[in-house]
Amino acid sequence: MARLAGKVAIVTGAASGLGAATARRMAQEGAAVLLTDRDIGGEDVAASIAATGARAAFRLHDVTSHPDWAAAVHHAVDDFGRLDILVNNAGVAGGRHSLMDHSYDAWREIVAINLDGVFLGLRHAGPAMAAGGGGSVINLSSILGKVGMAGAAAYCASKGGVTMLTKAAALEWAPLGIRVNSLHPGFIDTPMVANALHEAENGNEMRQLLIAAHPLGRFGRPPEIADAILFLASDESSFITGAELVVDGGFTAQ
Repeated sequence: MARLAGKVAIVTGAASGLGAATARRMAQEGAAVLLTDRDIGGEDVAASIAATGARAAFRLHDVTSHPDWAAAVHHAVDDFGRLDILVNNAGVAGGRHSLMDHSYDAWREIVAINLDGVFLGLRHAGPAMAAGGGGSVINLSSILGKVGMAGAAAYCASKGGVTMLTKAAALEWAPLGIRVNSLHPGFIDTPMVANALHEAENGNEMRQLLIAAHPLGRFGRPPEIADAILFLASDESSFITGAELVVDGGFTAQ
């Protein structure tokens, strides 16, 4: 049996990386998936999923926008009949910033996308999920929502905020049958990580140092994160809410 048969999911940031891998994995397991992103390339990902016979659609979506969120949720329910799963994946790394001269505009952009976007997802998707009798929300935090890193204050703050927002939502929505959990990937081989390393002055050296910081000796792969998200979305995790699932190759075990 398909693990998500009959379920409808929204996956944000689904044009590439973890979001694209997650959308594909959920569709393989029977879910109808609305992929959203501010990158029009998400249309190609949705088309490739639909070509397999699965149900998938794409919508342009700025996760910091109330109207865009309202439209995305309406689109999912209108096209597929309900909403059972929300994957708040959209996020930005934001580059390296020293706190001594961190621009407020850069701070606000990172926090707006990584944290405010998750709040808006909960705010708009929650009523639709409750109306359908419950569901599962997976918020993408990070290992940097659990431990700090110099030069990444805004990113750490935003992902730490996602961690605690998740717990508050889990407690509030448990009576509604909506489970809310956070996922904490280590460094994963995605375009976001590759771009961040490319922009660094010592990108190759930093890459090797980061790989060495993972006891398994490598970066993670998007399908490994997609499988963890699938578990949290499925009924296999039916007694899990408010939890932090860490998938980091041992990074935070040290």
